[in-house]
Amino acid sequence: MIAGMRFLVTGGAGFLGVALANRLAHDGHDVHVLDDLSHGDATRLDTAVQFTKGDVDNIPLLWSLLRNVDCVYHLAARVSVAESLLHPRDYSRVNVGGTVSLMEAMRDTGVRRVVLSSSGAVYGRQPEQPVHENDVPQPDSPYAVSKWAAEQYLHTIGQLWHIETVALRIFNAYGPWQPLPASHAPVIPRFLQQALSGGSVVLFGDGQQTRDFVYITDVVNALVSAATAGGVNRQVINIGRGLETSIAALVDEMEVVTGQAIHRLHNPEKSGGIPRLVADISRAQMLLGFRPSTNLAKGLQQILKEDGRFHQM
Repeated sequence: MIAGMRFLVTGGAGFLGVALANRLAHDGHDVHVLDDLSHGDATRLDTAVQFTKGDVDNIPLLWSLLRNVDCVYHLAARVSVAESLLHPRDYSRVNVGGTVSLMEAMRDTGVRRVVLSSSGAVYGRQPEQPVHENDVPQPDSPYAVSKWAAEQYLHTIGQLWHIETVALRIFNAYGPWQPLPASHAPVIPRFLQQALSGGSVVLFGDGQQTRDFVYITDVVNALVSAATAGGVNRQVINIGRGLETSIAALVDEMEVVTGQAIHRLHNPEKSGGIPRLVADISRAQMLLGFRPSTNLAKGLQQILKEDGRFHQM
């Protein structure tokens, strides 16, 4: 990446946004974060990062923040599949409407590249694994629909106004300080919290459904590469480890890393979601030089080491 670039990171106080913004600032870039703090935590941002509280739908605010920006990372989004089932209108307003507003403001201010944080959830249930970017999405939640729609708006408006666009379909990202909301928390921090506090973990279905868990540092490396890589315009790119892990095997790995036996409760009545999902990452390897380096055991160890919430358990 060229030294001394200027970036705007929308949603930059969230789990992924903080890691990305801090990495960019550490690398010597000029970084500005926009976040409405509905779910983010600006206190974890490096002091070198400039922060503005605001909504990505506020076009006049975007005009002021986009001056002389070389690349925008668009991470601002609502991200809970379960919540989207209850509030689909909110997911359309934020994830789709926010993307359109950003693209309009970029058109008006002449910013030339945007990197969208999309999701592996857009694939839904696919007949074959691993899933490839050319597979037809089968979204099964308003969240997944909103991410797919955001990709379409991103690339279409980019084509019309000569803005370089790239969408990274990020799979199950995890790492230290991942949010633990009271309901619908991500599986890794939720299971670790339950295991370390002596509780039980609940496995839905048979526990054999698989996911592609990718450590946050690897995701950030991909995002950083996407800002300046050649040949990525209008591309959709999977970002995962390229390895599938069953939820039951995830619990096995947690037992090894924590040194504790974890009590499991099985709930066969409730679905664990789609049965399999793992990314084909060959396009990311080719276009971004993407080489994920943190395996699941090492990633879990890093969480226990760096995430203070687990130190007193």
